[in-house]
Amino acid sequence: MTARRAGIALAVVHAVLVGTLGLKLLSDRARLPRAWARTVPFDPDLPIRGRYVRLRLEVPLDPNDSARAGEYRRVQLRTEGDRLCGALDEAGPVGVRLDSVSGGLVAGLDEAVAFFIPEHIPDPSIRPSGEELWAEVTVPRRGPPRPIRLGVRRDGSLTPLDIQ
Repeated sequence: MTARRAGIALAVVHAVLVGTLGLKLLSDRARLPRAWARTVPFDPDLPIRGRYVRLRLEVPLDPNDSARAGEYRRVQLRTEGDRLCGALDEAGPVGVRLDSVSGGLVAGLDEAVAFFIPEHIPDPSIRPSGEELWAEVTVPRRGPPRPIRLGVRRDGSLTPLDIQ
């Protein structure tokens, strides 16, 4: 096999790998449940990866769960309506650090998710006072949620951001 044919074969293999990953993510987006989760953004830019916002999702827990803020636990994620929620489950697929927010128990997911943004838009994670950044995510059975889009919650109303 010539070097040219080997290069073409390698390019085809790469295209197939990327294509199957894209199809899997599109399939997940179509069949898995979606939910909105409050986020805490950090680390908005890394030259190696491009421009993105890393998001630590905050998931409210069942008020009947017996746990204290500061503990590290595992949770099973689920959707309730259009919101992401969690229940303490030692066999759960996601690790969290528990915190108390507004009198309720909240789980901050250990694994931050990355949401990639175009170069030409302002950083959506910088919000004025009174606004919260939220992310719509797909909820797989195992592993962390995958972000689909960002939204802003202001005065109790959640509005998706137009990021193109």
